[in-house]
Amino acid sequence: MPINRNILKTYAPQARREFIQAVTDRASVLGLSEKKIEPAEVAGDVAIIAGRPFPKEVAASRKKLEDRITLNGFTQVMEEVAYTWFNRFTALRYMELHDYLGHGYRVLSNPSGSDIPEILEKATSVDLPGLDKDKVTELRLTGDKDAELYQMLLIKQCNALHRVMPALFEAVNDATELLLPQNLLQSNSPIRKLVNDIPEENWSEIEIVGWLYQFYISEKKDQVIGKVVKSEDIPAATQLFTPNWIVKYMVQNTLGRKWLTTYPGSSIKGKMEFYIEPAEQEPEVQAKLDAITPKELNPEELTFMDPACGSGHILAEAYDLFKDIYQERGYRTRDIPRLILEKNLYGLDIDDRAAQLARFTVLMKARADDRRILDPENPAKLNILAIQESKGLDVDTVASVLLRDRVREIGSKGAQQLTLVQPKMTQGTLSETEKPEVTKDELFSLLNLFENGKTFGSLLSVHDRLKQALPRLEKLVAKSLQAYDMESRRYAKMLLPLVQQSKVLAKQYSNVITNPPYMGSGYFNEKLKNFVNEEYNGYSQDIYGCFIFRCLSMGEEKAYAGMITTPNWMSMPTFFYLREYILKKNTLLLLTDNGRGVWGPDFGSCAFIIQNTNTPGYAARFKKLYDKQGEVNSNNVLINNFFSNAWQNTNLSSFYNIPGLILSSYKLSKKLRDNFKNFKTINDIAKAKQGIKTGHNDTFLRYWHEVSCLMTSCIGKSENRTHKWFPCTKGGDYRKWYGNHEYLLNWENDGKEIKNFYSPTGKLRSRPQNIQYFFKSGITWSKISISDISSRIFPEGFTFESNGSVIFPDDESDIISLLGILNSNVAKYILSAFAPTVDFGEGSILKLPVCLCDNLTRTSIELAITISRDDWDSRETSWDFRASPLVRENAKPTISQSYLTMTCSCQNQTNKLLEIENNIDCYFIKGYGLENELGHAKADLNKITLFANPLHRYGPGKSEIEYKELLKADTVRELISYMIGCAMGRYSLDEPGLIYAHSGNQGFDPSRYTSFPADEDGIVPIMDDDWFEDDATKRFVEFIRVAWQSETLEDNLKFVADSLDPKHGEKPIDTIRRFISQKFFREHHLKVYKKRPIYWLFSSGKHKAFECLVYLHRYNENTLARMRSMYVTPLQGKYNARIEFLDKEKDNASSASAAKKLQKELDTMRKKQQELREFDELLRYYADQRITLDLNDGVKVNYGKFGSLLAEVKAITGDSGD
Repeated sequence: MPINRNILKTYAPQARREFIQAVTDRASVLGLSEKKIEPAEVAGDVAIIAGRPFPKEVAASRKKLEDRITLNGFTQVMEEVAYTWFNRFTALRYMELHDYLGHGYRVLSNPSGSDIPEILEKATSVDLPGLDKDKVTELRLTGDKDAELYQMLLIKQCNALHRVMPALFEAVNDATELLLPQNLLQSNSPIRKLVNDIPEENWSEIEIVGWLYQFYISEKKDQVIGKVVKSEDIPAATQLFTPNWIVKYMVQNTLGRKWLTTYPGSSIKGKMEFYIEPAEQEPEVQAKLDAITPKELNPEELTFMDPACGSGHILAEAYDLFKDIYQERGYRTRDIPRLILEKNLYGLDIDDRAAQLARFTVLMKARADDRRILDPENPAKLNILAIQESKGLDVDTVASVLLRDRVREIGSKGAQQLTLVQPKMTQGTLSETEKPEVTKDELFSLLNLFENGKTFGSLLSVHDRLKQALPRLEKLVAKSLQAYDMESRRYAKMLLPLVQQSKVLAKQYSNVITNPPYMGSGYFNEKLKNFVNEEYNGYSQDIYGCFIFRCLSMGEEKAYAGMITTPNWMSMPTFFYLREYILKKNTLLLLTDNGRGVWGPDFGSCAFIIQNTNTPGYAARFKKLYDKQGEVNSNNVLINNFFSNAWQNTNLSSFYNIPGLILSSYKLSKKLRDNFKNFKTINDIAKAKQGIKTGHNDTFLRYWHEVSCLMTSCIGKSENRTHKWFPCTKGGDYRKWYGNHEYLLNWENDGKEIKNFYSPTGKLRSRPQNIQYFFKSGITWSKISISDISSRIFPEGFTFESNGSVIFPDDESDIISLLGILNSNVAKYILSAFAPTVDFGEGSILKLPVCLCDNLTRTSIELAITISRDDWDSRETSWDFRASPLVRENAKPTISQSYLTMTCSCQNQTNKLLEIENNIDCYFIKGYGLENELGHAKADLNKITLFANPLHRYGPGKSEIEYKELLKADTVRELISYMIGCAMGRYSLDEPGLIYAHSGNQGFDPSRYTSFPADEDGIVPIMDDDWFEDDATKRFVEFIRVAWQSETLEDNLKFVADSLDPKHGEKPIDTIRRFISQKFFREHHLKVYKKRPIYWLFSSGKHKAFECLVYLHRYNENTLARMRSMYVTPLQGKYNARIEFLDKEKDNASSASAAKKLQKELDTMRKKQQELREFDELLRYYADQRITLDLNDGVKVNYGKFGSLLAEVKAITGDSGD
């Protein structure tokens, strides 16, 4: 039955928190905490800790914990002990359900369903090594010592398993015993929750161990991700569990492929559902392959390494395939499990807990086939290790002990020599003549190699001199473990794992398969950064790139390497040297491009197989498992696509035609790859430049509407370089041809402030790069996009930021051609290969081939720009906005007719641009000779990037009626916003464009607003009732009366109200008032102006006793005083009068229901009255401050100056406003 991962996902993170808390509580009882370590005093048979008595033996074990805490810190030790017990309980649960414990009793649960564990219920019958049966009987008969008895049984069970699983289960008196969670028999104990929260059917497959581990560390992963990662956090930050189908794919196409290449008629092929037959090769290539194929294989000599093995999922799958191989060669079934564990499987990880689980996983696979594998007298010698560090080992001290002239010895000279895989503490002799000749330099090399072993892990390589010394080091350690003196044995025990892991790292393997760690170089800590730059220079953009190189170097000649990684190495310029190494030194055999979904929605992946030999002209096989760039597919969909989508055979030599050796260009047709060399690229005729990095965008970037228009060059297109703010392109939404002109950059005095923006430590925080290209016309695009690329032209006068990279043609006349190419389906097709991730970097763009356009196509592109510019300027967020589209059509008698005219125009513009884009596509498809590949491609109506196009504006998947309703509603909201702008004086019905956007109301000219006068003070009430003559709702009615024929007023108001989701039976004026007072600011204005509003909502609070909008650009130090005197104070009088009136009406009510209704209104009015009084006090306080605004500081800073007078403070500033 499939594992229910949702259950595990819920259980494991909570379990982690509870286990950590449980061991921390237990540590506190033992006098250990983050703040203090209490002393332990031994008196006779008792140890006194923090005033509590404990058995004397506790002191010694506690001292080990103290030492660990001193070395690693309290928090980390608690984390380690918690996961150790979690792993143990997980292992016990799996083993008891599969009856692998030997004694036949369940340790954590009871098959009867009882909450009493079976081992406790049958305690007197249990036989475990070291178990004091008299003590068991005594505790059982006492009747109230079940908790103590169960703890004893549990510890003895763990001790018994130590001999076969020493990494997972502790020896007798191990320090972790002290921190065993208490109260294990209670209903809320960790054991009860493990048993009760995960149904038994989920434990049928050993895969559950990996999933539990993955979810157990998920919260830790979230805590450390996105930061520079400490060494101890690298496992949590970098590990991802590999879905089973990917594991099968990698194992079957490496180990399975190696077997089938030698034995093509093997019946094993029929069992490998994810095995892919090689493509048919050219005769000369096939001859080379035949020459390097071994004629026979010995299964015992085949090795399989996972250098980042995690919980052992890949090794478990390899076990199954090795079993089939051995069976096919006629091995005895009983011999196979041990052979696989001891001869074939190898694994390394930096995470102790992961390696514990990996060893457990393969042991359980073997135990299913051979019960003897858990025989404590003959335990299997596994080659799966957690890499340990040499910290705390001083070479001088170690050498003085282990390399001294004579080591004291006892016992017979015939003592058995120890193996390093499974050491036994037998005692023997070390004669002078047999002493290994190990030098101090060799010891130093060993210790130095692993000084940061937990950080570098399998990326460490054993150099030749140390490799030659390993047999002698192995002998030295083995003999020192038998020495008489305790000091020799202690240091030998510390050296043992270092020698073991050196041997595993030094070995070369037949197959190297892994899901490597993932961490971009920006998150490397200093040690890791220095190491990979020195050892893996050219491959170190991400740690997985280092692992690709390392896996190949771990393989013997003609070995197979299989990996799953993110796909950016296939195309990104920073991975060029890795691609070059793979193509020139190795052979890429197979690659599945999975897209997003293998690990959820976060990022894409690819799985690939490489052979460690170079075969020029090899035809590799590629398959894409997604249809649409950026789409997220479930693993079930990906599996279906794996079996249904076609494989593409690609000669690896063809990649040399592509600039940058881009492997994801397998998606391109062979014809285009072959013809690539016949075209110039954009790099040949233009420069692509990344823009300035300010170091702090909140300081140096503003939306254009935030600042005074007198301080910016964008209004009026001034060429004056003396302004403070200049237009800045910064990527933005998916939009083609023209637009996304939203930002301004502080470039006053030629960018003096940015150029001198230093951190407190004296480091320049900004990167003022490519500033020599400022103010030149160019083409920009949105660098990050989960859709296609969208490119836009911009005129002279612009600066550009790092997210808005720019192309500057060497010949300005080429700018139109380049814009057409970039917005064509040809560019989309090629960039799907060159930039398959969401990042359209300059490198990918520069590699595009160039086909210059003819005059007719040039005219079409220029018309596309014009249509897009007009569309961009149709909204008030453009600095070239002139008027509401409805008002521009107000020659019509009604808004309804104006709207009809507007929508016809929108439809015409959308259709025209669609036609233009199709014509442009046809030209370039023919120019690049891609008729067969793209001849069917048509411009997508959803991607005609006009506000006028509802399919683009609202996204696909809606009905025609829904699109019409959405467009009508937004158009009416925009009309209301335009009216507010006219009322504030920002716009005028008498002049097009922006009229007033200065600062502090200075220079405001009322004579420019004749038809519809602007408000005297830039304060417009938006009340839920009719309290003021200049209330926004009344002003809107006046606006409609003036802008259209007055005799159609009622029809126009109804049209507006019908577009604003009216309530049943609601009058149009009430619908309009409700929208303006309740929704305009929060649902429209904040959204349109991207949380940088220009009309600020002053609000008395929850009951909305008083609310008004204030125009940012007309605010001055007298605004609050005027608000108080003209609105708040008079409103208090009106409220008082209304309350008096309601009181009288209630007293004279004709019925109980009428009185109740009046009482309800009275209650509301009194709440408003009280709220208004409190608001008035606060308003008076702020008015007395006479606050001034510097618009250069931006809305985010200025909005926070008024405390709780304003609404939505947190949304705008990030603060509560208190």
